[in-house]
Amino acid sequence: MAEPAMLAGVDEAGRGPLAGPLTVAAVILDPARPIAGINDSKKLSARRRESLYDQIIERALAWRIEVIDVDEIDALNILQATMTGMRRAVAGLQPGATEALIDGNRVPPDLPCPGRAVIGGDGLEPAIGAASILAKVTRDRLMVALDQAYPGYGFAIHKGYPTAAHRSALQRLGPCRQHRLSYAPVKQALALHQGLINSF
Repeated sequence: MAEPAMLAGVDEAGRGPLAGPLTVAAVILDPARPIAGINDSKKLSARRRESLYDQIIERALAWRIEVIDVDEIDALNILQATMTGMRRAVAGLQPGATEALIDGNRVPPDLPCPGRAVIGGDGLEPAIGAASILAKVTRDRLMVALDQAYPGYGFAIHKGYPTAAHRSALQRLGPCRQHRLSYAPVKQALALHQGLINSF
């Protein structure tokens, strides 16, 4: 008798922000322990995401969350950092996956199992939706913590995304240790502040 397929959903959170880490999750759901209400994390309230996060951690057959810090993002570029995080997340699953369903249009190279890209997968495949929830909740929690360590930027509110308030704080304060120096708005703010410092 054939072994049941172990489908891993894979998704990330934090490709667009100017600051903070990228988080990537892989999840193998348990068909015997269904979880109601899984969807694309962006379509869920923060409270609902938190509730589903706890259920996924408790009921999934396997899950793994990888955190890619700003230094690695700047060293690799955000696309390669995403591919690296996805590969690590799938490789870290115990038990392992027989196939990885990747949200988006690109399958990372060197996965430990076959991979398939699913555009809009976080709203179509429950396992990808579950991964999106783990990645999003993890990253949001990290950004709230970073707001305490680097006050003034508003990380707890905008989570590092390039909102008007974040851009204004970046121009006013200059980049902090958690800003992605490879991103153009951060480069510009750094150049501005270096110019101000050098002018004195």
